[in-house]
Amino acid sequence: MPILWSRMLDASTSLPVCDSGTTVGDTTWEEAYQRFETPTQEIAKFTRRLKWFGAQTWPRDVRIVELFCGRGNGLATLEQLGFTSLAGVDLSPALVAAYRGAAQCHVADCRHLPFADASNDILIVQGGLHHLLHLPDDLAAVLAEARRVLVPGGRLVVVEPWRTPFLDFVHCVCERPLARRLWPRLDALHTMTLHELTTYREWLARPSEILRQFETHFEISRRSIAWGKLRLLGVRRS
Repeated sequence: MPILWSRMLDASTSLPVCDSGTTVGDTTWEEAYQRFETPTQEIAKFTRRLKWFGAQTWPRDVRIVELFCGRGNGLATLEQLGFTSLAGVDLSPALVAAYRGAAQCHVADCRHLPFADASNDILIVQGGLHHLLHLPDDLAAVLAEARRVLVPGGRLVVVEPWRTPFLDFVHCVCERPLARRLWPRLDALHTMTLHELTTYREWLARPSEILRQFETHFEISRRSIAWGKLRLLGVRRS
C-alpha cells in the first residue's frame, strides 16, 4: 500500500479545519492550489467538464450558482460559454477576492446558502464537497440546501475526487520526492492532499454512503467514475 494511503487510513494527526472545509485560512493549501494549474489551464479543464454535462445545450439565461467557487475560474468558464446569470459561494474571503468577473460572489457556508427557495436552475460543485468535515451530516446539509434553492427539475452538477486505480497510482507517484521535484504540479497536488487529509481520507473511504446521500435528494440522470473522479448530474426530487 502506498505510504499516503496508509496515512489516510490510519493517521489521526489534527490538521487545520473548520466546520465546513479544511482549507479556509490555510494559506499553504491556497498557495499550492494556485501553483497546481494556471487560470487558463483550469478554465480549459472546466470547459471540458461542463460540455460533458451538456452545458452547450443549456439556455444562456439560466440561473447558475457555483458552490465552493474558490478563485472563480469556474464562473469565468461559464461567462466564456455565454451564461449571463451567475453567482458563486465560497468560505474563503481570499479566494473570493481573487475573482474578477460579473458574477455575484458570496463569502458563505454552503450548508446555509444565501438564496431564496426555488431561486436557481443549476448548481455546480467542482471539488468542494470532499472538504466537508463531518460526513455524512455536512454532505446531507449541503444537498438539502441545494435541493431547497433549486427550482423543481433543477440540476446539480458535481465533480469530486473518487478512489480508483488511477488515483492510487497518482498518490503513489506523489510519494516520490524526485517526481515532485521534476514536476512542480505534482508537488502542489501532494501539498494540497496533505493539508486536506482529514476530510479527504473520509470522503474517499465512504463511497456508498456518499452516493446514497445524493440519491436521497436527487434523481441521478448521469454518472461516471473514472480517472480518479466522480462526475454526477442530479435532478431535484419533488
